[in-house]
Amino acid sequence: MTDGAATERLTPQPWMTAPATLAVLRALAGGGAAARFVGGCVRDACIGRAVKDIDIATDARPERVMELLKAAGIHAVPTGIEHGTVTAVSDHRPYEITTLRRDVSTDGRRAVVAFTDDWREDAARRDFTFNAMSCTADGQLFDYFDGRADLAAGRVRFVGDAETRIREDVLRLLRFFRFNAHYGRPPLDPDGLAACVRLAPMLPGLSGERLAQETLRLLGAPNPVAIVALMAERGIVAAYLAEARRIAVLQALVTIEGITLGADPVRRLAALLEGGTTAALAAAERLRLSIAQRERLVALAAPVAALTPDLAPADRRRAFNRLDDALRADLVLLGWAMASAGAGGRLSRQDTEGWQELLEQARAWQRRTMPVKGRDALALGAAPGPALGALLDELEAWWEAGDFAADRDRCLAELKRRLQ
Repeated sequence: MTDGAATERLTPQPWMTAPATLAVLRALAGGGAAARFVGGCVRDACIGRAVKDIDIATDARPERVMELLKAAGIHAVPTGIEHGTVTAVSDHRPYEITTLRRDVSTDGRRAVVAFTDDWREDAARRDFTFNAMSCTADGQLFDYFDGRADLAAGRVRFVGDAETRIREDVLRLLRFFRFNAHYGRPPLDPDGLAACVRLAPMLPGLSGERLAQETLRLLGAPNPVAIVALMAERGIVAAYLAEARRIAVLQALVTIEGITLGADPVRRLAALLEGGTTAALAAAERLRLSIAQRERLVALAAPVAALTPDLAPADRRRAFNRLDDALRADLVLLGWAMASAGAGGRLSRQDTEGWQELLEQARAWQRRTMPVKGRDALALGAAPGPALGALLDELEAWWEAGDFAADRDRCLAELKRRLQ
């Protein structure tokens, strides 16, 4: 373990030297506050990955941070001021600024913190060694727990004792696997893995929203299959999402996505779930998914139209027209993955080409809309009510059966005939 002195230097990168970033740093420095970049931006900069969010730590108290930002003309939002976090908005970009902290007490879900001016103490409360690094504006890197070496080795290692870190915040258990999927190389750190297996029964105590966030981030990794399979083997998945059992379907889907549309966490979650609508609803409820995510998951679990390469051309078009644009492609990919998994991942070339053709057609399809509406029926003397709705459904089925060929005049003529 190093003593944390800045023995290395990162080459300053565009996000570090951007005018908006420098404006925030100058605002803090102008009031005598020390500041460093921390967390994910430092980690990703070390390995040349694109930096998304810029987080900053400071020894100034949050109220003082608010004062300094406002004095510099930078919009300041007290997003979590009771826990020491202020968001600065500089040139329309958010910068999360958090006062150095130490944990006073934890309960597995949240922590009571006290502010400190000790950078190492703040780093020691973080989850993994490579997330505990920090660096100054000119690139001086502070690495108290050998995080850079762990990062280079693809080693996800808890800061200090793994079980202690997890008991402080049980979500770290899932973060261990998520970071392994995004940054790790096998084998997993044995102490961390053993602690996760022991403490997996604590996962149901977390909020659904937090479980969903980590699960979807894990599934968004380029290839999460090996990690998810390990989690399933060790009982981690079953501890909070018992319906997620179709590892082979997930593996097939990830392979197919690699040559087609790319990763999609909700689609991958649907591939994992076994049990149709019941499983999708249970998972959506447990994970407290958004309304849009819930509806999509259920639609993928119980499609209104099955899409397979053996559908006749006219049947394909009718099926396509009953589905939303994005859902068509999703269902083809899931069907393809299930067929591949059922064949042990060895579909014939002919079958693979059939699925590829179906996917291309599904993506190219332009939804047709029946050229007559309820108002047309009312204008012809139909009475409003359930009978009118049933009549229009029958008319639409007739129009679809004719492969959408009937124009408005023909549809109106058929409507008149049915009304008579």
